[in-house]
Amino acid sequence: MGARRPKMAEIINLRRARKAKDRAQKEKTAQANRVLHGTPKHLRKLTEAGKNKAEQQLAGKRLEQDDEDK
Repeated sequence: MGARRPKMAEIINLRRARKAKDRAQKEKTAQANRVLHGTPKHLRKLTEAGKNKAEQQLAGKRLEQDDEDK
């Protein structure tokens, strides 16, 4: 019977691995930018208006007035 040889390690091209890692990082950054800057203007304004309305309703329901409001 023949002697068993240990398995060899997988050979990788370091340049390709580095470039793949860079591409993945750039894609991650691009996805974050799409979310941040990809919202149409009318939807951003609609969301902002909803937040302002909610703040005003909450402020109107406060039991105590802040010193700034007096």
